[in-house]
Amino acid sequence: MVLVTGGTGLVGAHLLLHLIENGESVRAIYRNPKSIQKTKSLFSLYKKEALFEKINWIQADIIDVPSLEIAFENIEYVYHCAALISFDPKDEDLLRKTNIEGTANIVNFCIANAVKKLCFVSSISALGDLKENEKIITEEAEWNPEKPHSDYAISKYGAEMEIWRGQQEGLETVIVNPGVIIGPGFWEQGSGLLFKKVAKGLPFYTKGITGFIAVPDVVEIAAKLMKNEYSNDRFTLVSENIAFQDLLNTIADSLKTKRPYMHASPFMVTLAYKIDWLVSNVLGQKRKLDRATARASYTESWYSNEKIKTTLQTEFLDIHQYIKDISEL
Repeated sequence: MVLVTGGTGLVGAHLLLHLIENGESVRAIYRNPKSIQKTKSLFSLYKKEALFEKINWIQADIIDVPSLEIAFENIEYVYHCAALISFDPKDEDLLRKTNIEGTANIVNFCIANAVKKLCFVSSISALGDLKENEKIITEEAEWNPEKPHSDYAISKYGAEMEIWRGQQEGLETVIVNPGVIIGPGFWEQGSGLLFKKVAKGLPFYTKGITGFIAVPDVVEIAAKLMKNEYSNDRFTLVSENIAFQDLLNTIADSLKTKRPYMHASPFMVTLAYKIDWLVSNVLGQKRKLDRATARASYTESWYSNEKIKTTLQTEFLDIHQYIKDISEL
């Protein structure tokens, strides 16, 4: 049996659907019953309601060790997709506890239960930093603690250290580092918020560049890596490096709404970050923007996908066409 953590999130829910469609027996953990509805709605979106009933749901939390004992019974393979995503500095401790300590728990249970292989869904934010004269980030880039990173990125990097620790203790592992993941059904979080904001008439755009990938590509590649001989390695999953302006324009065109028309310069983004900090402190609201995320919005970051393309002969979905397709769902 296969265990999926984070089964009520974008990647985990799509992974559950993919595994069931391919004949796998799956178990997924959830923290509260309401969260399961998001996954059920995704199955309904694809008109696969009957397949949803094949999921073996277990209430558990990756930071609650006793609850994981039942979840790991008779498990052979584990996809660890669960993570906290937050860019509010006030969530630093919770990010570390969930993403690092939670991953350590998953690794420990995998070792204790002789799990055959663990696939960890990380992030391109946990990849290393460019050195002088380097232009493209690969799996070989080294993490530089002296350079600025978001608390989220630091927590994912720390989680990867737990995966490598498991490897040293005999656990077979593989790490995937997806770029910004585009997919339907989860419009209130992650990249889904971009669609929601553009639909409401987002006026601003930035000229930064980063890597993007469609969620079907993430789950298909993860499943292939789990079933073949490749292990104790990591793979960057990026379909294309796309400018934020280009991406927002594609979303706007697909939704038949107005394109963002006002360039938010680095100065404006920095000002927005400082205003967000002020509002958060005065009104006690949750932060929407941190310094590292603000900087990333106008930074050009290029990622190489050559390793996964060579390893699995991967052909990625075209992001622009995929955005058009999911906008019609």
